[in-house]
Amino acid sequence: MKKVLVINSSARVLNSHSRKLTEVFTDHWQSLHSNAVIKFRELGTENVPHMTQSWITAAFKQASARSAEETEVLKKSDAYISELREADVIVIGAPMYNWSVPSTLKAYIDQILRINETWKADPVNVQNPYIGLLENKTLFLLLSRGSQGYEQGGYNRHMDFQSTYLMTVFNIMGIHDIHIIAISGASRDNSDLNISIETAYKQIRKHIDMELAMPDSAQ
Repeated sequence: MKKVLVINSSARVLNSHSRKLTEVFTDHWQSLHSNAVIKFRELGTENVPHMTQSWITAAFKQASARSAEETEVLKKSDAYISELREADVIVIGAPMYNWSVPSTLKAYIDQILRINETWKADPVNVQNPYIGLLENKTLFLLLSRGSQGYEQGGYNRHMDFQSTYLMTVFNIMGIHDIHIIAISGASRDNSDLNISIETAYKQIRKHIDMELAMPDSAQ
């Protein structure tokens, strides 16, 4: 049984398109697995610690060399990283804020993008000096965007610092099986938005059915 980690980052609790996408994913996954193992991590409505001088000092030390205070300052980071290591499937729901990601999600990424924990340096390869340590995982980026045209070749692609950023950082951490499903035009209330919503829901269910999960009886 694959373990799933669902991460929500929208500041909205109500009327959040990205939260609805993670809900569709979770509901369909549970419909296939009566004993589904799903862990939830809330970022949008909780305090995610920012990096500090003491955090940086602690992160670049060997664990055995850290003081009790330094171990404590990394406690949240260690918990986040432990969840990622345990998960087989990671699902991130993220709205586009100002053409990028919510600040809480950025703070979370700062907490998990740690040398010798989720990546290590490759001094031989100057052009790609990162070796990812999170292997054999599938990532779903379930995104919402107020406008349209952010897809590959779209007229707003040059302003997409949401999907491109997320793909880059998770690639560095070793995750390359990444699926991006987005609702576009979320700030509009028209037929195009409704089509985008329905298409996204269908894509989520299709990916689960075809690539990620078989019913419990087939395992």
